[in-house]
Amino acid sequence: MSDKDQRSFEETLRELEARVRSLEAGDKPLEDALKLFEEGIALTRECHERLDGAERRIAELSAGPDGEVEEREI
Repeated sequence: MSDKDQRSFEETLRELEARVRSLEAGDKPLEDALKLFEEGIALTRECHERLDGAERRIAELSAGPDGEVEEREI
């Protein structure tokens, strides 16, 4: 099982936020900053994948018997 499979969405988001803070500090050498940026992009993609999966699951759970998403007032 990879780290990606073991991390929760919240943990992934915290890791992304930590990299953003580090980059915003502006005190990293270029190569280190590029590495942080690459990691941040990968974490961003992971967050988007998890959110997309959650959205698909919600749509499946909200679907009526005919497969159409039922409109509900909250």
